[in-house]
Amino acid sequence: MRISAERLSWSVDGTTVVRDVGLDIAPGETVALLGPNGSGKSSLLRCIAGLRAPSAGTVRYDGEPIREWSARRIAQHVAFVEQAADIDSDLRVADVVGLGRTPFRDRWRGQGAADRAVVAAALDRVGLTALATREWKALSGGERQRAHIARALAQQPYAVLLDEPTNHLDVRHQLELMDLLAGTDQTVLVALHDLSLAARYCDRLLLMHRGRLVAAGPPKDVLTPELLAEVFEVDAEIGPDTLGNPAVAYRGVAPRASLFNELNKPHKESQ
Repeated sequence: MRISAERLSWSVDGTTVVRDVGLDIAPGETVALLGPNGSGKSSLLRCIAGLRAPSAGTVRYDGEPIREWSARRIAQHVAFVEQAADIDSDLRVADVVGLGRTPFRDRWRGQGAADRAVVAAALDRVGLTALATREWKALSGGERQRAHIARALAQQPYAVLLDEPTNHLDVRHQLELMDLLAGTDQTVLVALHDLSLAARYCDRLLLMHRGRLVAAGPPKDVLTPELLAEVFEVDAEIGPDTLGNPAVAYRGVAPRASLFNELNKPHKESQ
């Protein structure tokens, strides 16, 4: 599924959080959304997922504006994994993952055999089959995050949007998750803090700063010392990892510099 946004903005209490963003993500692409805390990544993701109505601009799925779509129809196309979604209940893990089937069931109908098969497959993909009957409250933070990812997979969406999904995962499960996302034929937009992880697994990177999209392209074009100094205020060196992908090494904090004019202009994809 192709996801696009045209001159997208979102404001709250008189403050513009997302400003004039334009993007176009091709079907099957895995794209990372990068930027410091407060740069607007989460708000942009929620607008694209249809969870927030933009103040201006349009979100399209396969060329169709979603502003008039029902929440159910959106959920049949796109799955969204939040940073720290929690569930206050005594549900089992399989029950939580089964919530991903809700958009496809009649209101009063329980899970059928096909639904249970989809849930079992989703649990297997994130390595939680052995915990399927465990109570939710007994899970660790990383296990809960993997269960939420399984719930998203159980929706069988055309696209998956994830907001910093690796935060609670150990290194092994971070790599497994990114392998899964990069290997799927679904369209993936994932907000990440780990720049090297994004460069290793993602086709393209989108870099946000102060609500704007300031760079977009292949990892080698976005992860430059100059951009990282201006956006993240770090002194960084970019070199190849063992697989030849860009990897970021930090020397320290960069001297605070005034932003050059180009970073205050909309990126060409926003025009």
